[in-house]
Amino acid sequence: MPLDQVEVDDLDEGGKPGKEMSFLEHLDELRWNIIRAVIAIVSLGIVFFIFKDWLFESVLFAPSRKEFISYQLICWFSDAVGLGKTMCITPPVFKTQAIGFGEAFITTIMVSFTTGFIVAFPYVFWEFWSFVKPGLYPKEQRAARGIVLACSFLFLSGILFGYYIIAPFAINFLIGYTIPGVENVPTLNSFITYLVIFTIPTGIVFELPIVVFFLSKVGLVTPSLMRQYRRHAALGILVLAAVITPTTDIITQLLVAFPLFILYEISIVISRRVEKQQQAEELEEERGLQRTE
Repeated sequence: MPLDQVEVDDLDEGGKPGKEMSFLEHLDELRWNIIRAVIAIVSLGIVFFIFKDWLFESVLFAPSRKEFISYQLICWFSDAVGLGKTMCITPPVFKTQAIGFGEAFITTIMVSFTTGFIVAFPYVFWEFWSFVKPGLYPKEQRAARGIVLACSFLFLSGILFGYYIIAPFAINFLIGYTIPGVENVPTLNSFITYLVIFTIPTGIVFELPIVVFFLSKVGLVTPSLMRQYRRHAALGILVLAAVITPTTDIITQLLVAFPLFILYEISIVISRRVEKQQQAEELEEERGLQRTE
C-alpha cells in the first residue's frame, strides 16, 4: 500500500489525484479495518465456543466415523461402477484423549476461533480489500472487480476439499498405521492439528488462480511461460502435495495434486485472458494517439 494513497472518490473528472491521505490517516484506517475483522472473528469464535458440543461431534470428529458422507459416496461409486465393495473405506474405531492439563479447554478455544476465522474469511478479506482498493486506479479496480467473491469461493472450496476428500483418506491411513506392540491412541491436540493441516493450507493453495492473475497483470507471468514450465510445475505440485499431506499414502497425495493440476491449467487460461486484454488496451491507446496526431 503506497503512503500517498488517495481515495478514489477524491479523483477529479480528469482522473487526477485529489486529496492525499497522510501516513497517520492510513494507520488509523488500517487500524479500524483490523478491528472490525477481529470483532467478526471473535464474535463467531464465541458462538462456536458456545456450541462446542455440536462443533466437535458433528464437524470435527465426523471424518473419523464410517457414517461420514465421503465414505458413503466412495462406497456408492464403487458399487455403481461394478466394483462392489472394493473401494469402500471404513475407518478404524478409536477414541481421542486429552493428556495435557487444560488441553481440552485450550483446544476448544483454538478450534472455535479457527473455525470463526474460516467462516468470517469473506468479510475479513473484504476489510483488507476495502483498505487496498482506494489506492488503485479506476482501471485497476475494474480489472479486479469481483475479487472478494472469487478469493472467498476459492478459499472455502479448498477448505471443503481438504475436509471432505483429504481428511477422510489421511485419517484412515494414519489411524490404521500401527507398529507391533504400540497402541495408536491419538491425543485431542494432535487430531485437531492434523485436521487443520488437511484444510487451511489447501484453502490457501486454491488461491493460485488469483495469484497468477495479479502476476500476469504486472508482467511477471505469461501463459507461454506457464506452458513452457508445465512439467516443472507438475513436479512442484507433487512435492507440494506431499508437504500438505503429512502421510506417505500415495492416494491422498494424488487426491491433493489432481485439483492443483486443474487449477494450474485454469491459471494458464486466466493469464492468457489478461495478456489479450492488455494487448487490446495497448492497441486502443495506440489508435487514440494516432487520432490525436
